[in-house]
Amino acid sequence: MSLNHKIDFAVIFTVTNANPNGDPLDGNRPRTTLEGLGEISDVCLKRKIRNKLMDMGQNIFVQSDDRRVDNYKTLKERATSILKQKGTSAELSQKACQEWYDVRAFGQVFALKDKDAAKGTGVSIGIRGPVTIQPAFSKDTVNITSTQITKSVSNDGDGSKKSSDTMGMKHRVDKGTYVFFGAINPQLAELTGFSDEDASIFKQVLPQMFEGDASSARPEGSMSIQKVIWWEHNCKSGQYSSAKVHHSIEVSEDGNIVKKYDLPGLTPEMIEGF
Repeated sequence: MSLNHKIDFAVIFTVTNANPNGDPLDGNRPRTTLEGLGEISDVCLKRKIRNKLMDMGQNIFVQSDDRRVDNYKTLKERATSILKQKGTSAELSQKACQEWYDVRAFGQVFALKDKDAAKGTGVSIGIRGPVTIQPAFSKDTVNITSTQITKSVSNDGDGSKKSSDTMGMKHRVDKGTYVFFGAINPQLAELTGFSDEDASIFKQVLPQMFEGDASSARPEGSMSIQKVIWWEHNCKSGQYSSAKVHHSIEVSEDGNIVKKYDLPGLTPEMIEGF
């Protein structure tokens, strides 16, 4: 059964002495807007969600190399395992959605070329997912601290000799409160098979999406979910637009939630971070 109610959500979290999302075009410094607000891309947020879904036992198509749980080395190999089967594009799309949670949630583009290119046979499928996530932005300008570090590794050979130390930089956001919004569209959920049960799983993931994501850039506890706000409408079309729902609250710099106006008939559920 597909999703029966439109859903909007917001996630409030803090960053303390961590690099939440480095920009490879800026020396891996934390992403910021022109106004100096901290920014985390929607792609980065989806990666955290996918990792946590994998921890919960869900089958995920877009797996990172360090978290891979199957023997497929590339996305092409993983996709071919399902899409090499005979069938129409609609049938193969349905199979992909049934196989992988993130495909029926976020959507995916499959473009696989057949080995016999001369025949022009292949698979090209575009799937629109019902779950959309906006980038996260901090509620105030962030201060970024950059520290010079040295890196040293064993040289080739028996390991008794050490290579020359190399210099590098490490960057962090000292402190910041971030917010991102999202929605789940029932009309698109009908096309991918995203169900009420899938929505319930997604709801469980959001309060703990940063757990198990530690690294030297993001030590354990440096990124913490404070609150998840979950609006569940009473119909598929939604009682209000997502824009009106998202704009009905304001988050202060210290993470407090201020209601800007009422939405009669739509009461949000407040979920504490894990």
